Amino acid sequence: MWWRSSARGLKRVLWPEFRRQYAMQSAPQALARVYVTRRVPPDGLRILRQSGQVQFELWDSDDPVPRKELLKRVEGVEGLLCVLTEKIDSEVLEAAGPNLKVVSTMSVGYDHLSLPELKKRGIRVGYTPDVLTDAVAELTVALLLATSRRLIEAVEEAKTGGWGTWRTMWLCGYELNQSTVGIMGLGRIGVAIAERLKPFGVKRFIYTDVAPRTELASKIQAEYVTMDELARESDFLAVCCALTPETQGICNHSLFSKMKKTAVFINTSRGPVVNQEDLYEALSSGQIAAAGLDVTTPEPLPPDHPLFKLKNCVILPHIASASYTTRNSMSALAANNLLAGLKGEPMPKELKL
Repeated sequence: MWWRSSARGLKRVLWPEFRRQYAMQSAPQALARVYVTRRVPPDGLRILRQSGQVQFELWDSDDPVPRKELLKRVEGVEGLLCVLTEKIDSEVLEAAGPNLKVVSTMSVGYDHLSLPELKKRGIRVGYTPDVLTDAVAELTVALLLATSRRLIEAVEEAKTGGWGTWRTMWLCGYELNQSTVGIMGLGRIGVAIAERLKPFGVKRFIYTDVAPRTELASKIQAEYVTMDELARESDFLAVCCALTPETQGICNHSLFSKMKKTAVFINTSRGPVVNQEDLYEALSSGQIAAAGLDVTTPEPLPPDHPLFKLKNCVILPHIASASYTTRNSMSALAANNLLAGLKGEPMPKELKL
């Protein structure tokens, strides 16, 4: 019959094309190459493994990848997942080459990334704000209390035999009740800190920033003031600003000289916003009462640094976001940013260059 011969002819024409299309669909797609610069928390690694989208190489250590190793391993990768200890600059980007599409950093700060170089190359950047707000706010409050109430000093006295009879003024510190708390750089973290401090009976919140942050300030009834007013009026001053060329070294002799002699200074933002020589002078001379630092320059701070010798300075090893929940959330967000960027989709949290 004519239709049978026609069908056989049609089959001869269509069958090879069908087989070709089926083979294309069935063939495994080439996986994007990714380099992960640190042993990040397990949630992020699990997301990468289960995505079926990438093959990744991991620097499987809690210590930073050596620079020479980083330059070698990034060659030809399409994605890079890093942490704040890796300086991603033109040298790294040149070593990676033109295939690199996405850099995802497991951090809220991005001063370790060369943004002009990334923008020039059209490389997208993911970061991890928001998820660490609560952990950083909690740690800031803990550091403020430990510093103002001299807890570390008290523990040392108890351990080393300094604890004698009860004395009327021994180890007295400063209360939050009826105090003025100043916030340098009012963002989500600054607001979260104030919300946690308010139940302590804080009388007034003041802040300074590049411009008034009316909507955020209204959440905590905070008043916008100048930098000089912030210094003069704060009983407790919490630094929450980002590190930029404008904020580098902004906490210096000029600031400390205007502060109350009873003031407590807290920094959980970035080390370079503080001139540490000026801070040492302010603390050792009694210009300000005490300081609590979670960040320093450099990191780690050498054990023989003069700040460690001061009883009125509490220094932590950059642990503000160090809760199991937060670090896993940061890792997961960094992984999801990376995967979305590789697919050309909107990232959950993308830094607009």
